[in-house]
Amino acid sequence: MSKWTGKPVITQAMIDAYDEYTHLTLDRRRFMEQLTRLAGSGAAAAAIAPMLAANSAQAAIVAESDARVKGEDISYAGSGGEMKGYLVKPADQTGKLGTVIVIHENRGLNPHIRDVARRVALEGFVALAPDFLSPLGGTPDDEDKARDMFTKLDPAQTVANAVATVAFLKADKDGNGKVGAIGFCWGGGTANMLAVNAPDLAASVAYYGMQPKAADASKIKAALLLHYAGLDDRTNAGIDAFKKELDAAHVEYTVYVYEGANHAFNNDTSAARYDKKAADLAWGRTIAFLKEKLA
Repeated sequence: MSKWTGKPVITQAMIDAYDEYTHLTLDRRRFMEQLTRLAGSGAAAAAIAPMLAANSAQAAIVAESDARVKGEDISYAGSGGEMKGYLVKPADQTGKLGTVIVIHENRGLNPHIRDVARRVALEGFVALAPDFLSPLGGTPDDEDKARDMFTKLDPAQTVANAVATVAFLKADKDGNGKVGAIGFCWGGGTANMLAVNAPDLAASVAYYGMQPKAADASKIKAALLLHYAGLDDRTNAGIDAFKKELDAAHVEYTVYVYEGANHAFNNDTSAARYDKKAADLAWGRTIAFLKEKLA
């Protein structure tokens, strides 16, 4: 078999196909068949696929060894069993801090999300990234296996574990009793559901997260910051109905749509979908929002 030596050209159609695969509407075989058709050959598809996927070997923005933060793996009480998570605090903490739940994508608690938790802590928060695959034994190293495990999660139990995480952080000795959440992709949808089900959640940030049922908007007490990618038609289809219900319920919220950006634009481990300009702008807005609401 000859080795493909061309220059990879990633098209929007390829990114859209990967998005379908990521969100469980394509299995890997069908995704690779589609990518092969789009790329023109199996060899080209094999070269392009890793560029679409997240690369867990990508260097962290805040290294695990960074002396400015202190991180540890912990266990705490979930709704019906033990939850595992990664807890990070600033090393030079003085006084009580706002606390933030960092909710992972549908690849579980991986190195990228641990890095995001350290970034949050570096901004002056207590950050906890729960492993929502804990009821199934925790996040495996194989991200495709992790992806498939999400189909086996009980959605009600997931929400209950998120609510239990709010209670855990409210009682943290270094926290000020105010809890916020930030979630990405699957985690963005989970952050939205947490806002519906946790009346004591102070603030919630959802990156390209699916909206809850419109009728549930009236249950939200938290202030919301909602980031969407301009090219993410699947997720964006629910924006208008959600905004209408939020307005009717007088919920405090802000929506930003980042034109030209793809779903998962914040994930710097994915070369094809990461958009540094959109990610930096959204991150600045996120930190300012959390500092205001959790002070």
